[in-house]
Amino acid sequence: MPWLPFLSYFFGGVFLANAIPHVISGMLGRPFQSPFAKPPGKGLSSSTVNVLWGFFNIVLGYLLVCRVGDFRLQNTADATALGAGAFLIALSSARQFGRFHGGNAPGRP
Repeated sequence: MPWLPFLSYFFGGVFLANAIPHVISGMLGRPFQSPFAKPPGKGLSSSTVNVLWGFFNIVLGYLLVCRVGDFRLQNTADATALGAGAFLIALSSARQFGRFHGGNAPGRP
């Protein structure tokens, strides 16, 4: 069984899930952390930058999921690889950005 498509679907899930907070924040006109902020990942980027970054993530996610291998949502292995990438970036983002937005419980890192 080839592993390259599963790796591609995993990172496709990462990029697709990462697009959500950037596009939503941008559409709401709210600044949000992005790799282009100073300092990266801690400072805030404009809503326009976040929309652009979010759609760039959507394009990368699409390319990784739809243009590599033969992704089928009905295939449990394909869906699991995509879901695992989305879940891990979501969990990581919740912990990282919770420090800035009050999402972590008091006294917890």
